[in-house]
Amino acid sequence: MGLLTAAVVIVGALCVIDLLLTVGVIRRLREHTELLASTTQRVVGGGPMQLLEEGTQVADFAATTTDGEPISREMLPAMSVVAFFSPGCKPCGAMIPAFSDYAATLPGGRAQVMAVVVGDTRQAGDYVGQLTPVARVVTEGFEGQISEAFKSRTYPALYVLDGEGKVVSSGTEMTVLPKPSMR
Repeated sequence: MGLLTAAVVIVGALCVIDLLLTVGVIRRLREHTELLASTTQRVVGGGPMQLLEEGTQVADFAATTTDGEPISREMLPAMSVVAFFSPGCKPCGAMIPAFSDYAATLPGGRAQVMAVVVGDTRQAGDYVGQLTPVARVVTEGFEGQISEAFKSRTYPALYVLDGEGKVVSSGTEMTVLPKPSMR
């Protein structure tokens, strides 16, 4: 009987130790998940980051800006900057002030910059308000015409296009944009 009691106590102690270790691992995984969520770009639909590569022709699209102006690939001037942002994307929110400052320095002004706010259009108001003074802004769902033309699933995403609608540079950091003085 004493042997059985000792075995039950040992098994019970091992179960308590296992439970404590499991709680510690879960807590650590939650911390890592929060850390990763705050530092990575938003990729819709999972999978690898998707950006059009240099030299790729952007497909035709036609849309209307939040100001009611029509916009299409053919209407974009040479060296246009196209940016994709999504509400709820922390890196997008962090990039918008720097992007707005950059866009304000471009010699072509608003006509040279198109910002696409992708996602729930009801949540896009803050981004639209920040971007409208420096860019022609379009809001659309994740399967919108412009998102499809750029095959955009990564946010934020930045593109520079030549006069024919081909990608000159692309990326998720402001470093892909040329300096305004080089234009």
